[in-house]
Amino acid sequence: MTIGEPTSATTGRGTYATSASPSFPDVVKVFTRIGLLSFGGPTAQIALMHRVIVEERGWLSEDHFLSALGFCMLLPGPEAMQLATYTGWRLYGVKGGLAAGLLFVLPGAILVLALAAIYAAFGQVPVVQAIFLGIKAAVLIIVIEALLRIAKRALKLRAHWVLAGFSFVAIFFLSLPFPLLIVAAAGIGFVLAWVQAEPVEVASTPVAALTKVGFGPTMTTVGIWLLIWFGPLVAVALAFGRDHVLSQLAVFFSKLAVVTFGGAYAVLAYMAQDVVQGHGWLNAGEMIDGLGLAETTNGPLILVTEFVGYLAAYRFGDGPPMLMGLIGAAVTLWATFVPCFLWIFAGAPYVERLQSSPRLKGGLSGVTAAVVGVILNLAVWFGLHVFFGTVTLVATGPLTIWVPELTTLDWRAVAFAVIAALALLRFRIGVAWTLALVGGLALGWHSMV
Repeated sequence: MTIGEPTSATTGRGTYATSASPSFPDVVKVFTRIGLLSFGGPTAQIALMHRVIVEERGWLSEDHFLSALGFCMLLPGPEAMQLATYTGWRLYGVKGGLAAGLLFVLPGAILVLALAAIYAAFGQVPVVQAIFLGIKAAVLIIVIEALLRIAKRALKLRAHWVLAGFSFVAIFFLSLPFPLLIVAAAGIGFVLAWVQAEPVEVASTPVAALTKVGFGPTMTTVGIWLLIWFGPLVAVALAFGRDHVLSQLAVFFSKLAVVTFGGAYAVLAYMAQDVVQGHGWLNAGEMIDGLGLAETTNGPLILVTEFVGYLAAYRFGDGPPMLMGLIGAAVTLWATFVPCFLWIFAGAPYVERLQSSPRLKGGLSGVTAAVVGVILNLAVWFGLHVFFGTVTLVATGPLTIWVPELTTLDWRAVAFAVIAALALLRFRIGVAWTLALVGGLALGWHSMV
């Protein structure tokens, strides 16, 4: 058995899957589709995976999906990509995890790379921005639909509703650190299960049948993936020198990979400030443009690191600009996403243990409830930035709030969102066709004006 792989008792054929185990080519096909359609940041991506993996395919049960989501929210890095990796691991071990994680990231990475190259050579591309305006409006509807569906299933107790509400208020109005909220929610959930205020459903699998997790195998997995993570980056530093922009990118984004708790949104302000003011790789306007591209393309929002890496190496590398840009993009992608495989392959076997313990599962249920509040926060944040051209973060004492400038309301985005709502919720034509429809309408409108 490969290190880090689930045993036969815990593969997709057993405890948590609700349909027959898929073939590996089927897993590849489905995650290719998810990777191509994963627009809209983590909320929409999680919603898409929930629809495909739980509702359409039944590869994970509702409880297991939510437990895995809560676990991924505890980890640094993009939670949606890690959830995809976990699902692949759950079905086919390390091979499945690598396939699912890579296929989730690669389509968006290829698109962001192409757009970064065009941006570096020509600047902003109005046609691309016009198409993405329609896509963003459609994604907002996908997010809202997912929020309602996930909340209905995750908030089973009154205490869960309270935790979700507190989580939203704490992030949206108080800007409290995400890790602090997660720790508090886990503690509250643990205590609630301990005092048995309400019964907590526990997976029926005997503990002996669960994945056997030992300290030795876990440390071996960690060691292997640390070597995979740092080996190529050290080689880059040796080849180009410690002060070269490629080496600086490797160090900066490796550090970033360890502190991105709560997903990309939680670290964007820090990253933007350091990229612009600390290193001077981009100016503020270019950083905003890069974030806009990452928000509106498929794949994790943290792919904005690829945009930064390409432009930084394109401008400051000692060599052909395009070649340097490609290497810079590769370095940032490696430093950003390889750690995700480390966290999942080392930690995924413990999810089954969480499911087998009423108290630990209660703690994870508390985390899942808090995640609903986080998703609501992201949905509101995303909606404000879709509908309004100018949104300002205003601080009043301990309170912070995003305030839109009403005169910057974009009626086109509102119209596209209404069309997307009718297509997706009323006529149910599917996510892919809805995105294509609204993106096409946005392109058509741009061509006429």
